[in-house]
Amino acid sequence: MNEQSRVIVVDFGSQYNQLIVRKVRELNVSSELVTCDFLNKSIADGSVSNYDAIIFSGGPNIVTDEGALKVDTKLFDMDIPILGVCYGMQLIGEHFGSDLEEGIVKEYGAQTINITCKENIFKGLADSEDVWMSHGYEVTNVSDKLEVVATSGDDVIASIKVKGKEIYGVQFHLEVTDTINGMTMLDNFLTLAAVPRDYTMASFIEMETKKIQATVGNKGVILGLSGGVDSTVVAALLAKAIPGQTKCILVDHGLMRKNEVEMVVDSLKDLPIDIKVVDAKELFLSNLAGVDDPEKKRKIIGNLFVDVFDREKSEIADAKFLAQGTLYTDVIESGTDTAETIKSHHNVGGLPEEMDFELLEPLNTLFKDEVRKLGLELGLSHDLVYRQPFPGPGLAIRVMGDITDEKLEVVRESDYIFREILKRHDLYKDIWQSFTVLTNTKTVGVKGDERSYEYVLALRAITSIDGMTARAAMIPMEVLVEASTEITNRVRKINRVVYDITNKPPSTIEWE
Repeated sequence: MNEQSRVIVVDFGSQYNQLIVRKVRELNVSSELVTCDFLNKSIADGSVSNYDAIIFSGGPNIVTDEGALKVDTKLFDMDIPILGVCYGMQLIGEHFGSDLEEGIVKEYGAQTINITCKENIFKGLADSEDVWMSHGYEVTNVSDKLEVVATSGDDVIASIKVKGKEIYGVQFHLEVTDTINGMTMLDNFLTLAAVPRDYTMASFIEMETKKIQATVGNKGVILGLSGGVDSTVVAALLAKAIPGQTKCILVDHGLMRKNEVEMVVDSLKDLPIDIKVVDAKELFLSNLAGVDDPEKKRKIIGNLFVDVFDREKSEIADAKFLAQGTLYTDVIESGTDTAETIKSHHNVGGLPEEMDFELLEPLNTLFKDEVRKLGLELGLSHDLVYRQPFPGPGLAIRVMGDITDEKLEVVRESDYIFREILKRHDLYKDIWQSFTVLTNTKTVGVKGDERSYEYVLALRAITSIDGMTARAAMIPMEVLVEASTEITNRVRKINRVVYDITNKPPSTIEWE
């Protein structure tokens, strides 16, 4: 737990709970996600009073269900401002004597609310606002301890306030962009809670520098450098916090993009860090041979990374720590108390249980957009900081099925062509991530007047802010046709190209 967090967001299982954290931080307030169990323990030991405000997230359960997560009711007797979202509002309504009933008409998607009182979180807004609903149950028969401050539909209660306290509930998701003025509502709540607006990347650097120095002492650190934004920012942060104590290891595992190793070394040459390139292509590819399960691929790669680092630790005196560019999204996708594992990240779920290092993950409370801001604050160039993300397992998770040198070359060359075409049409800078995926499906085609039976290649390009959600990029059809033509003409073993138009959710960004 971040000792400087001003606002804690209690995780009741909403798909948007991490988004609430990020939105609070955008308003320059330090925030972090905690479990309901953590909250109840902090209420019991009194440490909850260290926080300036609490936000209850939404969730898939019903407050009245057996086994539903509940908050220690002592919290409501304290003078800590609370904002309940969806499930959180229902918790507040139930505690203060209201009923919870299944709605005759369920509310999902865009809705309009009518605001009946604007001397609260709705200050400065219109009499009606467009919001995003997602609920089947609603608070009814409001007790005299509460006042209704907004309604929707046929007088469905959309927002409540506890009389005499800075405790609010909203039945809609104010954290999503579909709630047009949700950020104003959140901003108003933080103002009513008198929360200091002192969270900046400069303050994060100061806090994290002290933490790194206290943790590492005079010991050595090995950093697994991929050349991506995350590990590059970690390198810059370590160079500032513990200069001369870090050895950067760039593992060339044979799964990099075209000319990647040379480009990475060249782009970081001005940083005060020591980089060693380790040629481990044969080691990785031999261990991945015949493996087609994506989770096994990730775990094999995670284990091999640590093996390489372990062999290289003799290069730095007293190397005790392994630094990684693990982000908050990596931790969430690899599984939490309320969220099942979506996929194991090689730097989270893919590490072996026993290894001869202590992990150092200074970015694991940050989202990708925050990491970019941090990189700029540390003096890294804009071009370097805004490079597209590249997964730690590299092209291994962009080859469906078993991995061979031939398949890797297909992905490597097609990926290069796709990205160059996007740059040619000035589209690359507006895309969060773009790449190609070699499927294990073959189709019939015609090449040189002869029948061909070759692979289908998928193009993937998405727009996003933090990687938690993403939309398929709306690339003009003529650009996609150009990419298809160049790839099928120049890349062997491909006779069909398709474009992935699926958002996240329901898909993930990578195919494996």
